[in-house]
Amino acid sequence: MRNSARSIGDVKVESTSPKTFLESKEELSHSPEPCTKMTMRLRRNHSNAQFIESYVCRMCSRGDEDDKLLLCDGCDDNYHIFCLLPPLPEIPKGVWRCPKCVMAECKRPPEAFGFEQATREYTLQSFGEMADSFKADYFNMPVHMVPTELVEKEFWRLVNSIEEDVTVEYGADIHTKEFGSGFPVSDSKRHLTPEEEEYATSGWNLNVMPVLEQSVLCHINADISGMKVPWLYVGMVFSAFGWHIEDHWSYSINYLHWGEPKTWYGVPSLAAEHLEEVMKKLTPELFDSQPDLLHQLVTLMNPNTLMSHGVPVVRTNQCAGEFVITFPRAYHSGFNQGYNFAEAVNFCTADWLPAGRQCIEHYRRLRRYCVFSHEELICKMAACPEKLDLNLAAAVHKEMFIMVQEERRLRKALLEKGITEAEREAFELLPDDERQCIKCKTTCFLSALACYDCPDALVCLSHINDLCKCSSSRQYLRYRYTLDELPTMLHKLKIRAESFDTWANKVRVALEVEDGRKRSFEELRALESEARERRFPNSELLQRLKNCLSEVEACISQVLGLVSGQVARMDAPQLTLTELRVLPEQMGSLPCAMHQIGDVKDVLEQVEAYQAEAREALATLPSSPGLLRSLLERGQQLGVEVPEAYQLQQQVEQAQWLDEVKQAPAPSAHRGSLVIMQGLLVMGAKIASSPSVDKARAELQELLTIAERWEEKAHFCLEARQKHPPATLEAIIRETENIPVHLPNIQALKEALTKAQAWIADVDEIQNGDHYPCLDDLEGLVAGGQDLPVGLEELRELELQVVTAHSWREKASKTFLKKNSCYTLLEVLCPCADAGSDSTKRSRWMEKELGLYKSDTELLGLSAQDLRDPGSVIVAFKEGEQKEKEGILQLRRTNSAKPSPLAPSTTASSTTSICVCGQVPAGAGALQCDLCQDWFHGQCVSVPRLLSSPRPNPTSSPLLAWGEWDTKFLCPLCMRSRRPRLETIRALLVALQRLPVRLPEGEALQCLTERAISWQGRARQALASEDVTALLGRLAELRQRLKAETRPEEPRNYPAAPASDPLREGSGKDMPKVQGLLENGDSVTSPEKVAPEEGSDLELLSSLLPQLTGPVLELPEATRAPLEEHMMEGDLLEVTLDENHSIWQLLQAGQPPDLDRIRTLLELEKFEHQGSRTRSRALERRRRRQKVDQGRKVEDLVQQELQSKRARSSGIMSQVGREEEHYQEKADRENTFLTPSTDHNPFFKGNQNRSQHKDSGSSAACPSLMPLLQLSCSDEQEL
Repeated sequence: MRNSARSIGDVKVESTSPKTFLESKEELSHSPEPCTKMTMRLRRNHSNAQFIESYVCRMCSRGDEDDKLLLCDGCDDNYHIFCLLPPLPEIPKGVWRCPKCVMAECKRPPEAFGFEQATREYTLQSFGEMADSFKADYFNMPVHMVPTELVEKEFWRLVNSIEEDVTVEYGADIHTKEFGSGFPVSDSKRHLTPEEEEYATSGWNLNVMPVLEQSVLCHINADISGMKVPWLYVGMVFSAFGWHIEDHWSYSINYLHWGEPKTWYGVPSLAAEHLEEVMKKLTPELFDSQPDLLHQLVTLMNPNTLMSHGVPVVRTNQCAGEFVITFPRAYHSGFNQGYNFAEAVNFCTADWLPAGRQCIEHYRRLRRYCVFSHEELICKMAACPEKLDLNLAAAVHKEMFIMVQEERRLRKALLEKGITEAEREAFELLPDDERQCIKCKTTCFLSALACYDCPDALVCLSHINDLCKCSSSRQYLRYRYTLDELPTMLHKLKIRAESFDTWANKVRVALEVEDGRKRSFEELRALESEARERRFPNSELLQRLKNCLSEVEACISQVLGLVSGQVARMDAPQLTLTELRVLPEQMGSLPCAMHQIGDVKDVLEQVEAYQAEAREALATLPSSPGLLRSLLERGQQLGVEVPEAYQLQQQVEQAQWLDEVKQAPAPSAHRGSLVIMQGLLVMGAKIASSPSVDKARAELQELLTIAERWEEKAHFCLEARQKHPPATLEAIIRETENIPVHLPNIQALKEALTKAQAWIADVDEIQNGDHYPCLDDLEGLVAGGQDLPVGLEELRELELQVVTAHSWREKASKTFLKKNSCYTLLEVLCPCADAGSDSTKRSRWMEKELGLYKSDTELLGLSAQDLRDPGSVIVAFKEGEQKEKEGILQLRRTNSAKPSPLAPSTTASSTTSICVCGQVPAGAGALQCDLCQDWFHGQCVSVPRLLSSPRPNPTSSPLLAWGEWDTKFLCPLCMRSRRPRLETIRALLVALQRLPVRLPEGEALQCLTERAISWQGRARQALASEDVTALLGRLAELRQRLKAETRPEEPRNYPAAPASDPLREGSGKDMPKVQGLLENGDSVTSPEKVAPEEGSDLELLSSLLPQLTGPVLELPEATRAPLEEHMMEGDLLEVTLDENHSIWQLLQAGQPPDLDRIRTLLELEKFEHQGSRTRSRALERRRRRQKVDQGRKVEDLVQQELQSKRARSSGIMSQVGREEEHYQEKADRENTFLTPSTDHNPFFKGNQNRSQHKDSGSSAACPSLMPLLQLSCSDEQEL
């Protein structure tokens, strides 16, 4: 039996010492140092005085002749060498023990040897780490570099050594059912790949091998661990398995999955008894106490020792991926070279059955338990003989016969003893321990002897005298089968074993027609089916039967094809005439009766008649192509290759090709294409040669060469950079008219020439019209002409006209359009048709991005066709003017009704004004548009400048000062363009008159100019009225007095500006289009235009605001209303007129000053002024750095830097200036814009507080001027 092992973790670990698993008895070892007098004295010196006094012989009690005294190494007693029995001639060397110690050692019970169960649990990884570490440390080298010979030599040295102990661990007998197998297994736990599925079902899979049909173990239902279920072995260096044979002397197979080699030693089965005798001879005391010692896997003996006693031993090193198979009763042992992983299982074939029966007899003598009942296995296989392999059935029949004869003998002996009582017993239903013989431990199945008075006792019929001492009358037989049932089972086995012979005889008679009768195809097929169903082995006779059936099937298939005409298919192989003539003879030679021979002969007659007809047709050439084609089709339907059919095929191909060649170049509406001609030429090279074919092929080649030459010329004309004139193309086309081939490039050339002629006609038509052609029409003509591969003289003139028109449009766009404007030039020049739609104007920039809004030209009702008609443009323009006036009046009324953002109680609602940024303007930073009356953030729009006039004199009247200030504000939605002066527009109109092209923008510009001139005339008429003239005169007098009072003043020291220059910047929440509004350069003054004392003027203006009260002039209502109407109409014009400014000044002087707007404009201008100074310094530094890069001297740059610093430090504190300069340099390096400071500005602080109070907790606060980042301590230290 296999030694059991406890499962721990991923592996099963057993601890064993490869010291002496088997040695005769440990002999007394002897030290190489003799025990002399000197050694005795040294030992005495290590003891005390009391020991010296008691140093006497235990036998004679005397202490004389101390040189002859021996000291026992076990108990320290002393003996004279002559007092011992028997006496010793001299003092022995080495370790010596007295007789008393030797007796105590012999009486001690023997120590356990073999495998010792380990206490530590391992995983596969941790065991491998331990194993590799042990081997590397033991041999002092990497594990893979240790030779196998060195490990083997060291292993047997340790086994034979008495002084050295080495303990290793071995994970043996690990159940695969519990821990899994190293082979793929088909179960429901995981899905296997196709490759794994192949391994899972392979016969070499150790999980499959024991249960194959040829294996005897497949008839055992129980999963016998180690025999039917594989075991796993995880080894390390020196871990070993002793000499043993498998259970029931079965085969074993071991597969090394991975790891280092495993060394095996084996003894053939013929020498098994000799090995056992040698073992018993060398260690008799062990076998006396344990007769089955060799079955415990703990016996190790050096192979050299066995070989010295005549036992043949073989060895091998099993490497990873290799199998090792042991045969029945073949003793084997071995050890592992290092860390490895193996799997093993048993299997039994038919030739094992005799060895299995002998093993049971051997077990009976040794009184060893059986793993399974051999008799039960034989009877179970005999009960289903049809499922057995023939070889296995024959072997089982032989074993069954021996078993039945033995059973008859044993039962006869039982009757002779006088035991006649019997009862049937289903032994297979009893547990094995309840049907074991109490004498030999054999598992009973066929029969057993029992006693009524001893119910727990049971013996096999071989030990009927060892049951009990009861009377024979109380004993009875327990049997599984009667003696009459056993021969029946034996007979069925015989039939199964001899069925192959019976079948083989039938096949032999059928194939060799021994009885003179040929079998039918169905009879032969039945014999083949019988062999498959009864699983007969693959033999030569069976192969002959299969070959015969294959030939018969082939002949039948050919005959059926000939008769039904199926072989006439193009892909079906055809019989030659010779094969057809041989086919009847071939069918007659087969050992099968075939009635299709007559059909074959009929087909042969038809083929021979067809052959004669074909020969006659070929002899009378030239024959009709129709006749040849008809004969060819008839031959194909026969399904037989006739030699004359090939000649017919050649003649048909030649006639067909000549017909195609004649039809291809024939002049007709559908000429043959160049590809067809090339294909015909290729086909002509494949067909058989003849005079007519050769002539047609040469003519075709010549025609194809000419056609390809003209195709190449046409391709050159189509692809050439230098386009050819129409006359050249017409000449090429005329030359190819007579070529009877369709030429694609020539056809493309014709189409291009036709398009060019149509294009020239279109140009003539558009140039000779009543009006100049529109730009769109010219652009379409230019694009079409450029795509044509024809040189056109008119194209260059049209391209020049288009370029000139585009140049004029670009110039007009630069004149009118603002930077990043969302309007087109035509939209700016046309009236704003949707002026009354407030929601549309507010979302125009977003709609521009999303493509949702309609342009002004679309709202005016102008389509693409209308733009080509000057009258339609003028009419639509006039109608748009009226709509614009009505819309702006409606919008003014709507916006005037909205609450003012300056009111402290303003809340967001549906009637609240919305700035272009999408948020509600609120606080002191809001401005109202003078045209649409809507409100905007001052930071989101361009604002007017107050310092366009001379500085006010503090001694003059403040009323006269503010009347000259420019406070007029038009929002970017009302002021859509740059609004150039009328003189600039007239220059554009003069350039337009020279263009021989009509542009919608040009006609719109003419309408706009006429509208502006018309309004200018009405405005001059209004300004020339008596009342207005008087008011203008008074205003002029006041202006003259203001100029006269202006005196040169001493420079004033105004308060220093804050340490951080403010720069206007919108909120980070502003929309992208709002940034576009701030980027236009119309009202923003560049840093170069800022006056040096402008900051002081702004401070002065701020100080004058509290003194402003009342209007400058008294303007009657009757005069005001017409002027306001003129003012509104003038503001709608995208043109700058002086009359518009005059009317505005007069209206401004006639009303009280708007202090809120003035304050807002002043603060915004201060903010802009400070930001301009910062940008100016940044530009100056950038220019200096560029000069340094250009190689200027460092000394000059230092001097210029000092001068510029002195100039900039005028009126500014030095520390503040240094902080500003350091901060601006950092801004230049980071390419960022700084936000203004609001800490010292009450206007911005109040505006921000109101915004925060209004929108507390919301992220939709209106944009405000954010505080400037203050300098950190590190920045000041750096300065």
